[in-house]
Amino acid sequence: MSAVTGPAPRDLSRRSEQPELMDTERVGFEEFQHCLRDLRRINFCTVAYRPTLTWLDRLVERTGRRRLSILDVGFGYGDTLREIHRWSIKRGIEVALSGVDLNPWSAKAAALATPPDAGIDYRVGDLFDLPDDDRPDVVISALFTHHLPDPDLIRFLRWMEDRATLGWFSNDLHRHAISHGFARLMVAALPVNRLVVHDAPVSVARAFTRDDWTRLLDAAGFAPDDVTVEWFTPFRYGVGRVK
Repeated sequence: MSAVTGPAPRDLSRRSEQPELMDTERVGFEEFQHCLRDLRRINFCTVAYRPTLTWLDRLVERTGRRRLSILDVGFGYGDTLREIHRWSIKRGIEVALSGVDLNPWSAKAAALATPPDAGIDYRVGDLFDLPDDDRPDVVISALFTHHLPDPDLIRFLRWMEDRATLGWFSNDLHRHAISHGFARLMVAALPVNRLVVHDAPVSVARAFTRDDWTRLLDAAGFAPDDVTVEWFTPFRYGVGRVK
């Protein structure tokens, strides 16, 4: 009698190249919007905005700036920009907030979820096609970099360094057996969209270790002391630079 075995453990020793359904599958707007709403709930429950807001606090403290223009690359549902809007009100910081995303449905869903008085400009397009004179104080991304293969990510790091006048910050997942297992358990337990069920553990497998970030930053031309790589609970890396 043969033993019953489960699925083979995923190899997390290096970044996965498995695609996410949100990047490859055509779905209707309502399902896409549903998926973004589910991801926003997960982000809220896992305090996913904290690394970005913590870094912005440090940026303001270090530079003394009370006005900031901030560009969010791959804004998705726009929830990070809305959290920054709330942060700016609490801190008394004047902000000009904008985002760029390849998916026009992201812009539509984000706009529908955003109060008009927030004044957030959601744009559709390729970040590398933005005009040369579009140079915000700060470039951020959240859960964006794991979508990129290494060569594109290295290009993105160089692009942020060139475009951001004050600094830049990436907030993304830590690839680890615990975070991967947690993602699988979470989507099994929660009533979430099928895209999230598939993509959540894949996102972790596509994400990064500290060694990955060290290697990628070196390939992008940064000296070890140029950029901070900080671990945040639960299983996030904040990678940032203040010029």
